[in-house]
Amino acid sequence: MIGPGVSIVAAGMVRFGERFDAGYEDLAVGAWRAALASGGDRLDGERVEAAWLSTALGGLIRREAVTGASLADPLRFYPRPVTRIENACAGGSDAVRNAAFAVASGVYDVVLVLGVEKMRDVPTRASLIAQRGTMSHLWWHPRGATSPYLFAQHATVMMDEGLITREDMALVSVKNHDHGALNPNAFMRKPVTVEQVLASAPVCEPLSVLDCCPTTDGAAAVVLCRSDLAQQFTDAPVELVATGLATDTMYSHTKPVFGRQPAPTRAAADAYRMAGIDPGDVDVAELHDCFTVAELLAYEDLGFCERGKAAAWLRAGNAAIGGALPCNPSGGLLSKGHPIGATGVAQLCEIFWQLRGEAADRQVDGARIGLTHNVGGNGQVCCVNIARRS
Repeated sequence: MIGPGVSIVAAGMVRFGERFDAGYEDLAVGAWRAALASGGDRLDGERVEAAWLSTALGGLIRREAVTGASLADPLRFYPRPVTRIENACAGGSDAVRNAAFAVASGVYDVVLVLGVEKMRDVPTRASLIAQRGTMSHLWWHPRGATSPYLFAQHATVMMDEGLITREDMALVSVKNHDHGALNPNAFMRKPVTVEQVLASAPVCEPLSVLDCCPTTDGAAAVVLCRSDLAQQFTDAPVELVATGLATDTMYSHTKPVFGRQPAPTRAAADAYRMAGIDPGDVDVAELHDCFTVAELLAYEDLGFCERGKAAAWLRAGNAAIGGALPCNPSGGLLSKGHPIGATGVAQLCEIFWQLRGEAADRQVDGARIGLTHNVGGNGQVCCVNIARRS
């Protein structure tokens, strides 16, 4: 477990999507207010002593410096400390990890983690160019190496080895859009068919539009506290019992293998060991399905099934609501959306609601242990967090 005990006592998020009706600060304030509201009259914002802000593309898309003050100002949080965390797409979960360590160490009793991203104010191509710009200082700058291209390499290798088919990837999209249709906070709430996925516009062979998560605006927040104080804020706290973070090479030409990702495997192993559980103990998981193939990779990297068995495990219905281990009941990144800095926090919001039995039509029956899997880049970093119903 994490130190003497850290609990999640509140969670809130705004609707993900093309939020042209709201600015960056509006989204942040909306998530903060939603988290406070979830605590009812028992959670006073003044009790929160510090905050961690996860945002990834502010300085690239908004063209301004993004610091802790970017959160402190709209929330009127000053003079309390706010730390900005940026760790690619895994920043939200890493912010949770750092905030939890601060509570476990005894420095703070109650803290906030908030992730926010505003990506749709520029065209999709412009946001991709901004992301590629983060690598432009390298002499071998990978011109044209977008995220779909990087994950398409995994898909191509796995298809060539007969481990998955194009239809298997489409099934991931179908499942997650079915789940997302049940989530009022999801971006894409329309079910799709295998035929529609296969017929959607190509992006990078073998990935098509419906294999890829949408660029998204959104924000999410959670409040953490010492477990011995949790009953002050809620009658149904959820313990954050483990966290694991690992890294790997980000460059395709230095990867020893495709079709697996060492960082998630190591992060999960560390988290399982800290929590004192095995993969089979997990009841519900929020996975980083930035592309359909990424979810298939996750099944094996996290130990949900044996190596080479991801497609069969999916086809058996294990990952759907009602299956042995429902994955992405929120709709995942494919349906809910992927506002980069907010994603890991939103994953934990979903697990919080699932473990408290508050997920409405997408509720996983009897969920007691939940896991979040948040990957950055082409598997170069991964944070796995595990929570348990108190």
